Amino acid sequence: MIEIKNLTKSFGDMLVWEDVSFKIEDGETIAVIGRSGTGKSVLLKHLNALLYPDSGEVLIDGKCIFELSYTELRKVRQRFGILFQGGALFDSINTFENIAFPLRYFTDQSEEEIEHNVHEALDMVNLESVGSKSTAELSGGMRKRVGLARAIILKPDYLLYDEPTSGLDPKTSGEINELIITMADSLDITSIVITHDMHSVLEVAETVAFLDDQKLSWFGKKDDMQNSDNKQLLDFITASEYQIKPN
Repeated sequence: MIEIKNLTKSFGDMLVWEDVSFKIEDGETIAVIGRSGTGKSVLLKHLNALLYPDSGEVLIDGKCIFELSYTELRKVRQRFGILFQGGALFDSINTFENIAFPLRYFTDQSEEEIEHNVHEALDMVNLESVGSKSTAELSGGMRKRVGLARAIILKPDYLLYDEPTSGLDPKTSGEINELIITMADSLDITSIVITHDMHSVLEVAETVAFLDDQKLSWFGKKDDMQNSDNKQLLDFITASEYQIKPN
């Protein structure tokens, strides 16, 4: 379980948000939504201590990650996989080596084991035949999928998605959403999805955290959004041009 307690963050005189608190249950898929500039990606970077708060805690299995030593924190970070918004692939090495990179850096696996695990990860994202291709040959959607293969290669407990459908056409976005669901189900993984894409939220999420007005403005189950009296949340949903239909 990840527990976020009374988290406050600012950059200089600019307050991002304050007193943010909620829990992410093991195996859950949660979407963090909000307008641009509300600190969604900033919050994501606190979950594995890439950023530190002004105050507050992030507890993983009861331990505050901001109080860990460097060695302890490195072990915790290996429990996280991250799909970055742009894929963040290395252009100097081919697709296979991009995915193999965490195995070479963090493990002592043999070449045979690395080859097996990379091909297994490529198979999971439906890209079995692209290992030898350079990253420049890949489409935007393929780069996202290669990034996802790299994110799961260490078999993490938590998978962080930073705007996974950003810049993609509707068909490719749908394929990425299907993969998010598949990863959650087949790997029994906890997924945190940062997005402003309400279609993606409705497809993949169980729980929603809405950031607005420098705070956590709404938190609850996806199906309860339709009954919310939070005007900012309803305006955000309406502006996204998707309607939440009653069950």
